[in-house]
Amino acid sequence: MNNQDLLKIAEEFGSPLYVYDAEKIISQYKRLTSAFNVKKLRIHYAVKALSNISILKLLNSLGCGLDTVSIQEVKLGIEAGVNPSNIIYTPNGVSLEEIEEVVLLGAQINIDNLSILEQFGTKHPGTPVCIRINPHVMAGGNSKISVGHIDSKFGISIHQMPHLLRIVKNTGMNINGIHMHTGSDILDIGVFLHASEILFDAAKNFKDLEFIDFGSGFKVPYKEDDIETDIEDLGKQLTGRFENFCKEYGRELTLAFEPGKYLVSEAGKFLAKVNVIKQTTSTVFAGIDTGFNHLIRPMFYGSHQEITNISNPGAKPRFYSVVGYICETDTFASNRRISEITEGDILAFSNAGAYCFSMASNFNSRYRPAEVLWYQGESHLIRKRETFEDLVKHQVPVDLHVESI
Repeated sequence: MNNQDLLKIAEEFGSPLYVYDAEKIISQYKRLTSAFNVKKLRIHYAVKALSNISILKLLNSLGCGLDTVSIQEVKLGIEAGVNPSNIIYTPNGVSLEEIEEVVLLGAQINIDNLSILEQFGTKHPGTPVCIRINPHVMAGGNSKISVGHIDSKFGISIHQMPHLLRIVKNTGMNINGIHMHTGSDILDIGVFLHASEILFDAAKNFKDLEFIDFGSGFKVPYKEDDIETDIEDLGKQLTGRFENFCKEYGRELTLAFEPGKYLVSEAGKFLAKVNVIKQTTSTVFAGIDTGFNHLIRPMFYGSHQEITNISNPGAKPRFYSVVGYICETDTFASNRRISEITEGDILAFSNAGAYCFSMASNFNSRYRPAEVLWYQGESHLIRKRETFEDLVKHQVPVDLHVESI
């Protein structure tokens, strides 16, 4: 998928627009599965990264399961043809009623707090349950995406293991899995392996496990020469340790991961048209036809996303601040070196596959963009651009007869 392909797609479907390269998703999946040479490996794609049904269908065709955090994501997976037995459901702070609804759908339940664990175990002792452990390991590229530390709301503290075991014993629960997720953008595999040892120790407390789920958080490159998780080195080291644990445990378990960003981030491009070039006393702004309502990661996480002028890639670079059309400050890049931009040019944002469209909104009553899947040289529309009718179809107008003042 080169610049000319992207320009043709933008011309056909308009902007702003999300475009996903199916071949990149496939190659990332194959790279991950090749890195872990174990007898039983299960990959559950984190649906929250990008939940379009066509993406779920693509991953399902590769043999990938799903990691979900809501009953709606579970239903999306089933709608995409995924067998519920290949879906793990790991909510946070939801009601017992929602968890019970998911049980009826047939997904694997993963519980991350003692209160719900006891309530669920008391009512449904025979239902297989995975337990999410908080290993108290600080990992991740940003405080907002580090979820395994001691102050995190996620998981059951490793220090609460005695209480956890008492609940399991008293209810007679069926614990078939143990799980952790320490954060996203993990670069140091030593930290990941350290957390894994904590999980192995916790797993020894349960005699009927079928799988151990190590979450994910693998870092992908965001710019040229950027560093990333050495997935092959991690695979080599963790595979050996996992096999040794299975021998100690006395049974072959399934090694599970839940990658989201790793599978889809680099596959995505976000295309936007330049509406205006605005020169001030100190800055040259490139104002584009979108805002943080469509791509919030730079504003929310401070993330870096490469921006390329695909209309004029060979021009002399200049420095621009790329900004959106929202009524509050929405700056995608400050003083960024980009090939000379003119009004009407198309800019392409890289790493737009994960947590981009899925976090889009209708702020300022703007329409959410269309989505396109690129596969074997052809573009496929997988989500239509919203219209005014979409904005109002769920609103219920009420005529209030208020006397004028």
